[in-house]
Amino acid sequence: MKRNLAAALGGWSARHRKTAVLGWLLLVVLASLLGGMSGQVTMADHEQGSGRSAQAVRILDEAGIDDPDQETVLISAATAGAPELARAAADVRANVKATGKVTDLRPDVVSKDRRHVIVQFTVKKVADGAPDPLPAIQQAVKQTQRGNPSVKIGEFGGATADAWFENALGDDFKRAEMTAVPLAIGILLVAFGALLAAVLPVVLAFTAFLAAGGLLAVASHALHVDQTTNSVMLLMGLAVGVDYCLFYLQREREERRRGRDRETALAIAAATSGRSVLVSGLTVLVAMSGMFLSGLLLFKGFALATILVVLIAMLGSVTVLPALLSLLGDKVDFGRVRLPRRRREGRAGVVGTLLRPVLARPGIAAVLAAGLLLALAAPALGMKTEKLRLDQQVPPGEEIAQTYTRLNAAFPGNPEPALVVVKAPDIGAPAVRSAITELKRRAVASGEMNEPIDVTVHRKENIAEVKVPLAGTGSDAASKHALETLRERIVPETVGKVAEAPVTGQLAWSTDYNAQLKSSIVPVFLFVMGITFLLMLVFFRSPLIALSAIVLNLLSVGAAYGVMVAVFQHGWGDFLVGTTAAGALESWIPLFVFVVLFGLSMDYHVFVVSRIREAHDRGLDTAAAVREGVGATAGVVTSAAVIMIATFGIFGTLSMQDFKQLGVGLAVAVLIDATVVRVVLLPAVMSLLGRANWYLPRWLAWLPRISHGEPQPPEPAPRTLVPQN
Repeated sequence: MKRNLAAALGGWSARHRKTAVLGWLLLVVLASLLGGMSGQVTMADHEQGSGRSAQAVRILDEAGIDDPDQETVLISAATAGAPELARAAADVRANVKATGKVTDLRPDVVSKDRRHVIVQFTVKKVADGAPDPLPAIQQAVKQTQRGNPSVKIGEFGGATADAWFENALGDDFKRAEMTAVPLAIGILLVAFGALLAAVLPVVLAFTAFLAAGGLLAVASHALHVDQTTNSVMLLMGLAVGVDYCLFYLQREREERRRGRDRETALAIAAATSGRSVLVSGLTVLVAMSGMFLSGLLLFKGFALATILVVLIAMLGSVTVLPALLSLLGDKVDFGRVRLPRRRREGRAGVVGTLLRPVLARPGIAAVLAAGLLLALAAPALGMKTEKLRLDQQVPPGEEIAQTYTRLNAAFPGNPEPALVVVKAPDIGAPAVRSAITELKRRAVASGEMNEPIDVTVHRKENIAEVKVPLAGTGSDAASKHALETLRERIVPETVGKVAEAPVTGQLAWSTDYNAQLKSSIVPVFLFVMGITFLLMLVFFRSPLIALSAIVLNLLSVGAAYGVMVAVFQHGWGDFLVGTTAAGALESWIPLFVFVVLFGLSMDYHVFVVSRIREAHDRGLDTAAAVREGVGATAGVVTSAAVIMIATFGIFGTLSMQDFKQLGVGLAVAVLIDATVVRVVLLPAVMSLLGRANWYLPRWLAWLPRISHGEPQPPEPAPRTLVPQN
C-alpha cells in the first residue's frame, strides 16, 4: 500500500535524523535572527479601527499630529461648595507647575453639584531616552493629597492610563509565559511518567513559536500587527504544538508496548497519528484564514500569526519529532518518575465506564448532552459586544479605575469624549471658526453633551480637534443617542458644511468596529464551516461524519459563548475568575473564539474519529469501533485537553478583562469539547447513525481513498522450490 505524506515525511526524517534535527534548528535560528534584525511593525492608531472613527484618526496620523498627553486631577469633597475644594485645587496647580513637567494649565471646572473640581493640564513632551515626566507629576498630586486629607484626589489621563496598561500587560504576560511552559511540562510528566518525554513536546512547541515569531516580524512590514499578537501566537503555539507532539508520541509508545520494534512503531505512528496531525493542522490553518475575511487588520494579524505558528508546529511534529524519537530510541524515557499507579494502556478507565451507558442508550445520551449544551448556550442569545471602557477593562480595586468612575460620574463623558476632527483648506477661515463655535453651542444646547468642550487648533496642518463629552456612562443608551445626534445632526449642520469632519472616540470606535464585525461575521462563519466540511468529507469519505463535525463544533462554540455571556456580561459567578462583570464582551472576542475553537476542536475530532474509522476498517461494527476508538484515545485526549485548559486558563488570570474573557471562553470550550462532546455526544451520535456513518453517495465515489489504519508490511517474496535429487 502506498504510504501517505505523513508516513513518507516520518520515514525520511527517521532515516536522515541529523539532517532533520539540524535543519529544524537552522530554521529556528535563521527565522529568529531575521525577525530580530527586521523588527516588528505594529499597527498605527487608525489601523486599529474601522469606518468614520478610523478616518478621523487617519487624518491626524497622516498630518503627523501626535497630541501630548492631557491629564485631569479630580478633587472631591463630601459637601457642595466646601472651601477645601478651592484650596486643594490651588495646591494641585502649584505643585504640578513646580515640577516643570506640565504646560497649558487650564481654569478649574466645577461640577454641577459643586462637590467636585477638575484641574486639567498637558504633560510636556520629552525627547526619546529622556526620563518620563509622569512620575514627578504623580508624586506632586500625591503630595497634594497628603496636605489635604479632607478631600479625595485622583489623577486620570492618557499618560496615566498608558503607564498602567504597559505595566499590567508586561507583568501579566511575563507571568503567563513563565507559567505556561512549566505547567505544560508538569502535565506531560504525569501523562508520560518520564522527564524527557514530557519536555520534548514543549521544547518543539516553543521553538515553533520562536521561528513563527521571527517570520511574523518580517511579514509585519507588509501586514502590520497588534502588540498583543505575539501573546496570542504563544497561546496557540503551545496549545497545538504540544497536542500534535503528544498525539504522535503516544501512538509510538502504544505500538512499542504492543511489541513492535522501534522502526515499525515509528512507521505506524507516522502513518496514523502523523496523518491526523496533518489533517488537523490543515483544518486549523483553513479556519484561521477565515479571519482575513473580517475586513479588520487586527484579525488579519491574528490570522497570519496563528497560521505561521500552527504550520511550523505541524511540520515539526511530522519531521523533527520522528527524527528525535529515532535518535533517542528508548532514551526518550529518560528521567522516569514514580507516580501513582495509572490505568493500563488500552483501557479507558472513567471514559470506558461512561461509554457503557452511552452506547447502551445512545438516544437518551444524545438528547441529554445536546440539551446541556443548548442550555449553556442560551445566554448567548443576549450577547452584547463593545470596546470596553477603562473602568470595564481594569480590575475595580485599582485606583485608576476608581478615579475614572468618579470622574465620569461627576463630569459625564469627560474621561473619553467624542472627538470631532475638522480638516479644512484653511482652518483659520472665518466660516470654519464660526462653524466650530456653532458646534459647541448646539452641542451644549442639545442637553446630550456636556462642558467643557475643548478645541485644539493645529494651524500649520489646517486641522482642529473638538473634544465633546457625551451624556451617559460612555456606552449606555444615552451615550449612544448623544453620539448619533452629534454625528448625524450637529456635525453635518455645522462644521460638516465647511470641512471634512469625521467623529471618533471610545464610543464611536466601538460603534464602527461592531458594525464592521456584523457585516463580516456571516462570511467568516460560512467560509470556516464550508471548508471544514469539505476537508472532513475528503478525509473520512462520509457526508454524515463531516456534517456531524460541524454541528458538534457549533454546539461547543455556542456553549462557550453562553458561559462567557453569563460570567462577563451578567456576572453569574464572575467572582470565581477574580473579576467583576463588564456588562459586555470585548468586540473582537466572539469572532476570534469561534475561529480558534473551530480549528482546535478538530484536533480531537480528527484524532478520535480516525481511530474509530481505523477500527471499523478492520471489520468491527460501529458500536464496537466507537468503543475501541474512544477508549484508545481517552488518555491522550484527556492529557491534551488538560494542557489546553491550563494554557488558556492562565490567560483567565490576567488583569485585563478582554484576556480574562478569551482565556475563560477557550478553556471552557475545550473542557466541554473533551468531555461532553467527545465522550458522550460524539459516541452517541455515531452509534445512532450506525452504518450510515460510512455511507458515501455514488456521485462522490471519485473522492480519494485515505487509509486510516497502520501501513501494511510488504508481502514476503515467494520462495523458490529447489528440487532435491
